[in-house]
Amino acid sequence: MIPCKPKAHKLSLLALIFAVFAAFPVSAQDGKALFASKCASCHNIFKDGTGPKLGGVLQSEHYGGDMTKIYKWVKNAAALANSDPYYMGLKAKFGSVMTSFPDLTDKDIDAIFNHIETEYTKPPETPASNTSGAPESSSQNAIIFGVISLILAIIALILMQVNSNLKKMSDDAEGIIRPEPVPFYRNKVYITLVAVVLFVFGGYMVTKGAIGLQRQKDYEPVQPIFYSHKVHAGINQINCLYCHGNAWESKHAAVPSVNVCMNCHKTVTTYEKGPKLYDRDGKEVNGTAEIAKLYEYAGFDPKNANAWDPNKAKPIPWVKIHNLPDHVFFSHAQHVRAGNVQCQTCHGEITAMDEVRQVSELSMGWCVNCHRQTKVDFNYDSTKGNKFYSIYEKFHNDIKNHKMDSVTVAHIGGLDCQKCHY
Repeated sequence: MIPCKPKAHKLSLLALIFAVFAAFPVSAQDGKALFASKCASCHNIFKDGTGPKLGGVLQSEHYGGDMTKIYKWVKNAAALANSDPYYMGLKAKFGSVMTSFPDLTDKDIDAIFNHIETEYTKPPETPASNTSGAPESSSQNAIIFGVISLILAIIALILMQVNSNLKKMSDDAEGIIRPEPVPFYRNKVYITLVAVVLFVFGGYMVTKGAIGLQRQKDYEPVQPIFYSHKVHAGINQINCLYCHGNAWESKHAAVPSVNVCMNCHKTVTTYEKGPKLYDRDGKEVNGTAEIAKLYEYAGFDPKNANAWDPNKAKPIPWVKIHNLPDHVFFSHAQHVRAGNVQCQTCHGEITAMDEVRQVSELSMGWCVNCHRQTKVDFNYDSTKGNKFYSIYEKFHNDIKNHKMDSVTVAHIGGLDCQKCHY
C-alpha cells in the first residue's frame, strides 16, 4: 500500500468541504431583491420590455430627479394613466397599465431606484451580462470555488504521490526491500477517496434534482381555446376578480365557468378591432374562430341567441398551469384580500400575456423570501387597515419608539412551518 501522511488526507477532506459548500447563494441587497420581486417581470434596466426601461428614468425630462413623482407613479399608476398625458402616452405605447404598489414605502422605492441607477451607471468594462436587472446567479461564485476545490484536490494527490516516491527512495538507499506497489484500482486510500467524492457529488445532484421535482417554471401548455389575457385584462381592463372572483373569498382563484364568458360573448361574436394574435410559435391566431370554439362548449348559436339554454353548456377542459404540492396550504383570499398582494406579484405581468405561462417557480424558498421582504399594512383605524394586527402590541410599541420602522409577514408568523404545512 502506498503510504499517505495525515496532512495529505486533511488537504483532501478540505477540498471536499470546499466542493460541498461551493454553490450556496449569497443574499441580495434590499433594493436588488425588491426590484426582482416587484419590477423585473415587466421592466428592464437597459431596454424597453413589457414596460419602459428604468435605467436613467429618474433623470429624464419628465421626472428631473424628483422622487416624489416616482412615488406617485409606483403607488398609484392606474390613476395617473387616466389623467397625466405622460402616463397616458406610456399606456398607448405599451398597451397596458402598470400595476400599482401601494404597499411599497418611500424607502423601498428609494432602494429600488438606487439599485437601478447603480446598475445603469456602471462603467462599460464592468460585466453586464445580466441586463434584465434580476438578481445575478451565484453560478460565477460556484465556478470559482469549484476551480479552487479542484486545484486543492490535485495538490493533495500530488503530495501523496511525492510522499510515496520519497519513501521509496529512502527505503532503496537504506536497502529496505519493499513489496510491489498496489495498483491504483486496488489501493484502499484511492478507492475510499473516489467513493467519498462520488457520494458527495451524487448526493448533491440527487438532492438538487429532488428539490426541483414538480416545479414547472415557464410551463406554457396549449389550451383548448386561445384566451388572451392581454386583450381581456390588459387592453379591455377587465378586472381579474370578474373572472376569478373566488380569489377574494376562498383558497382557490377558480376558473370561470362558460356562463361567465358568455356574459360578454353573447354579444361580442367576432374579433375584429383588437391587435393581431399570435401563439407561442409565432403563428397568427384567428380570434373569431376561437370565439366559435367557446360557442361549441356553450351550445350557443349566435344566429338564434334567444334560444340558448345555459344549462346545456359543457365545461371547457382548461389545462391547469399553477400547481402546488398537496401538502402545501395556500389561500388566495389571505393574500389578495387580507394581504393586498397584487396578482402580478406571483403570476407576472398577466395583462401583457396572450398565452399564460408560469412566471414564478412557486418553491418554498421563493415563498419564504417573499414573506421576509413583504411589509404588511400594520397601521389601522376605524376606516382602514386590518384590525387583526391590533393584537401585536409589542410591534406597535416598537414602531412608536422607533425601534423598527415596518413589520413584515415574517414578523407575524409568516415563517412558521404550521402556517403552510399542517
